[in-house]
Amino acid sequence: MSSYIFGIDIGGTTVKCGLFTAQGELLEKWEIPTSREDAGANVLPDVAAAVLDKMKEKNIAKEDVAGIGVGVPGPVRDDGTVLKCANLGWGITSVNTILQELTGLKVRVANDANVAALGEMWKGGGRGFDDVIMITLGTGVGGGVIVGGRIVAGSNGAGGEIGHIIINPAETDVCGCGGHGHLEQYASATGIVRMAKKRLAADDSSTALREYSELTAKVIFDCAKQKDKVACELVDMLGSYLALALTHVAATVDPQVFVIGGGVSKAGQILLDAVSRHYNENILYALRNKEFRLAELGNDAGIYGSARLVIA
Repeated sequence: MSSYIFGIDIGGTTVKCGLFTAQGELLEKWEIPTSREDAGANVLPDVAAAVLDKMKEKNIAKEDVAGIGVGVPGPVRDDGTVLKCANLGWGITSVNTILQELTGLKVRVANDANVAALGEMWKGGGRGFDDVIMITLGTGVGGGVIVGGRIVAGSNGAGGEIGHIIINPAETDVCGCGGHGHLEQYASATGIVRMAKKRLAADDSSTALREYSELTAKVIFDCAKQKDKVACELVDMLGSYLALALTHVAATVDPQVFVIGGGVSKAGQILLDAVSRHYNENILYALRNKEFRLAELGNDAGIYGSARLVIA
């Protein structure tokens, strides 16, 4: 039985790399810059070099490596083909074929948000569950759907795009994707700040938020923890919008647990309470009282999930 797995998380700025045992113990992690010149032509050769160099350094033979798992920021088909990847400059790219030829190792590829969800299921906040929905609340809103311990990616690898569920058809502001009324416009870090600025411009409510020259999601949550009325209302709005989207997801796949990660999740229990309350108020009885947990792996979720791809 092979002893090692490599987990690779390709981002627009850096490529995170992890060397794991076959049981999921992280032995070492490191990063290399993402070379986006020449439409990202050097990204995969750089990844291959990073893996082969580490094998040479650790005196690891190819037969002792189960494979390389890779997360990429774009839709991925079952055959490991990436359907364009704007952050890297790629067009349609067969990541599986290229990396296998460069390394001589088995390669598995999936979308980065999906592998983060797989990592949290395996070794993080979703530990002990096989049916997991992960939501990442950062600058945008990402998601991943795990059913029966496996990623549900869909026919074009775009499954789990929870951030682009429409929750307000009347919205006139434009989402980053060009649509309107998407979850990302309300439940992301930028979304709650957008809602706060609109609220403060629309009325003269007394609130500690007016004391800050720069509003951030952290400021809003911190003020809510201090019982500021307007901040509490904004957190409640975020919770209601996120819960609405999750009721749609739950009615489709009936998960055991929702795992919430990303920068906004650092708010902690106040966020979980707001989402779970609204979720239970608006969901079918059979789907109530799901577990809501915080992600645990942080920026390492991608390398864990990528490694798990190899043995999934």
